[in-house]
Amino acid sequence: MNTDTTHEDEVADPPEKKELNLSVDVQEVSACERHVTVTIPREDIERYFEKEFDELVPKAEVPGFRTGRAPRALVENKFRKQISDQVKGSILMDSLTQVGETQDYSAISEPNLDFEQVNIPDDGDMTYEFDIEVRPEFDMPEWEGLKMERPEHEFTDEDVDKHIAKLAVQFSDLVPVDDAAKADDYVICNIVSKHGEDVISEESEQSIQVRPTLSLADATLEGFDKLMSGAKSGDKVNASVTISEFADNESLQGESVDLEFEVLDVKRVEDIPTEEVASKIGIESEEELRKLIQSSMEEQLKYAQREKVRDQISTSLTESANWSLPPDLLRRQSGRELDRSVMEMRSSGFSEDEIIARKNGLRKNILEKTERLLKEHFILERIAEEKTIEDEPGDYDLEIARIAVQRNDSPRRVRARLERTGQMDALRNMIIERKVIDLITDSAQFTATPYEVDKEATTSGLNFFAAGSPKEMIPEAKYEDGEAQPLPSTTSKADD
Repeated sequence: MNTDTTHEDEVADPPEKKELNLSVDVQEVSACERHVTVTIPREDIERYFEKEFDELVPKAEVPGFRTGRAPRALVENKFRKQISDQVKGSILMDSLTQVGETQDYSAISEPNLDFEQVNIPDDGDMTYEFDIEVRPEFDMPEWEGLKMERPEHEFTDEDVDKHIAKLAVQFSDLVPVDDAAKADDYVICNIVSKHGEDVISEESEQSIQVRPTLSLADATLEGFDKLMSGAKSGDKVNASVTISEFADNESLQGESVDLEFEVLDVKRVEDIPTEEVASKIGIESEEELRKLIQSSMEEQLKYAQREKVRDQISTSLTESANWSLPPDLLRRQSGRELDRSVMEMRSSGFSEDEIIARKNGLRKNILEKTERLLKEHFILERIAEEKTIEDEPGDYDLEIARIAVQRNDSPRRVRARLERTGQMDALRNMIIERKVIDLITDSAQFTATPYEVDKEATTSGLNFFAAGSPKEMIPEAKYEDGEAQPLPSTTSKADD
């Protein structure tokens, strides 16, 4: 009889970890906040110490004894304080895991727990407390059969011509001119913003297209085309803007600041033929270019439809969501909402100038918008769970490919950038939410409304903070980079 055994057969299964006899008290602070008090009985604490000493005694070095030969009582007395932190760490890790698995709430953040403030007492039980953000419990709103409006449009040759003209600007040279600035010219300016006599912010050699509206990161300047009309190199043009009530600089929210534009140069777009535009994009013929433009415009129409439909869905779903959200959560996720919006725009083929203008508009009321969209997010996640809607690997490949095309980059580099900046979770949320929105849309009843093709043609976007940029207001960055932290997973325990 063959008595050989494999190494795999000889390895015993690790003993099952014994559960702690925890006492857990959960207090509801708000719909999305819980205060948790955890108590670990003395017998569990001693069990953890005993396990550590079981491993330490055979290796302990005590003067007067050979290694591993000192009496256990002496080892325990000598090393108890030294291993206390290790025991504390093990108890905290195991108890937090057990609390997370046994409580009814679904956490959306890490526990707000100060390790240094937790101590193991010499006698009696160990108690610690923490705050945690959780997914709220709520009654699901009615989401099937909603009545909504949706923009519709049949693109014409004239629409395509206008879009080609816009595209030509991106590939044309800007030629300095001696003429005074006029509509659609570009002015190269040094910009200074002042509050009273104090300089708040300044930027050098900013290129701005002369359009009716100039969208700044925290303010909007109307009549910019009239302001710049007739300006020449060397001129200084002044204006005032009101800082958004949602600006990062809270001390200037709602305040008026003065802007000075020092015109360094006036430049005009050099006309280039359509064939040259096609060549610069890498397309062989004007006909292929027109087909590409048509496709791009249709993608932007789909984006406008999604945004209009989503806004109506969001309003309908959150109308009865009267539960409050923690201010810290809103501030953290405002960056995530901007990231999601930019990702959607890049996937839909918008130019960087258009993205900046739209992003500046979003910043104006980002906290208010984030509150509604975060509530919407929780509702959409619930629908996704109930309808078993999940993300697939192909979903990521498709979205990353779209972004790569828009940015003229490779999908591999785009994916690496998203992973490095922690935005894959935001992409996952976008994919799931879009699928749920599609599900809601499929059952909706629509009324067609006109689509404004050149809505963005009246606005220039500039990434300039008139009230001071966040970097200027924060002496030291808390994180290594400026990327927004992604929304924590709100997956329920049933999905694990």
